[in-house]
Amino acid sequence: MHKNFGVKERTYRMEEMFFSPFAQKSALSRGRAREEAACDMRTDFQRDRDRIIYSKAFLRLKNKTQVFFSPEGDHFRTRLTHTIDVSQIARSISRSLALNEDLTEAIALGHDLGHTPFGHAGERVLNSLNPAGFSHNEQSLREVDVLEKEGAGLNLTYEVRDGIVNHKKSGTPATLEGKAVSLADRIAYVNHDIEDAIRAGLLKADELPEREIAVLGNSSRERINTMITSIYENSVGKNRVIMGEREAEALENLRAFMFDRVYITPLSMKEEERAKRMLSGMYEYFLKNRDKLPAFYRELSEKYPLEQVICDYLSSMTDKFAIAVFNYLYVPRSWALRAEDIEEI
Repeated sequence: MHKNFGVKERTYRMEEMFFSPFAQKSALSRGRAREEAACDMRTDFQRDRDRIIYSKAFLRLKNKTQVFFSPEGDHFRTRLTHTIDVSQIARSISRSLALNEDLTEAIALGHDLGHTPFGHAGERVLNSLNPAGFSHNEQSLREVDVLEKEGAGLNLTYEVRDGIVNHKKSGTPATLEGKAVSLADRIAYVNHDIEDAIRAGLLKADELPEREIAVLGNSSRERINTMITSIYENSVGKNRVIMGEREAEALENLRAFMFDRVYITPLSMKEEERAKRMLSGMYEYFLKNRDKLPAFYRELSEKYPLEQVICDYLSSMTDKFAIAVFNYLYVPRSWALRAEDIEEI
């Protein structure tokens, strides 16, 4: 008998014993698009989590913008640290509700794999350029289905794929674990973007809206704890994952405040315009010069519209790589612009 025989079966039994009746059991997954041999030790959701962690798209998140473009400070969040934040909050929600933490973690780690360089600014640019539109949640699904492993994809389970593509507020995840990730995403980016904005000098703690802070708490730790507690109290023992009305309203008001003070300001729009020029320039270049795309994307353009494939390539770039490619395409090599040579960059 194989020494690992029974490990996965033990996990199945523990889920039957301790999970909520509304949790997604690992043994009852709807499976993968392509059948494959099972693992002796890991459930399918555990395997999906591992596949995402070891994917190229996941590695690139460390050099992609969360809010601030190519931040120089050591303590600003990137798309990778945001993903870890979301995973931790979502797992806390799932654990408190006796849901499937492995499924939750896999969805959370994969939810932003398709994000563009330069954050949501990059997403808006590609959406305006591609005739078919562009959305980071749909691109995240395309990453795991089509682009990873040189076109073979990761062949993830239905439940993980569903949670990834439906993680936005407008989505309708099929599992409670997917709903936990959707809520965790909103909790994470509002609270941690506040921390980064204060660190960058764009906000002061005493400028945050008083009513919302009175409801949620003064610190990020307090606010996250308040919202997770609210979710637990309004969801435990029920076939739902929701936040209480009072806390949910405070979160949405805090999000609106961040749009006014941080996300859409003259400074942020100036940076977004720079990102637009770079991404638009590269998009138009590759649209006219398909043969200049990397070999993998040239081959992909035989199966999919060129406009989509260019978006595949551009959205896969990190901030620094996007800048490097733009400079390679448009900036003469002999030009070495120094900041002190001009009054304003």
